Amino acid sequence: MAFNAENKLGELVDNEAAYAVLLKHWPKLGTAGPMLNMGRGMSLKQIAGFPQAELSADTLQAIVSDLENL
Repeated sequence: MAFNAENKLGELVDNEAAYAVLLKHWPKLGTAGPMLNMGRGMSLKQIAGFPQAELSADTLQAIVSDLENL
């Protein structure tokens, strides 16, 4: 499966390799708790639009770059 910024967070979290990429660049995700469940149906691109996600454009690009190489 090819991954990109349009993938839903739930798809990425449910894939072990993709989840490892997320945690590498966005360690806050590992402590998101209930917020993680709320974001499962949203794409990474959508989530990056929320300031409280603390997911910068540079971090998003680094995540996407690594995901594309899985």
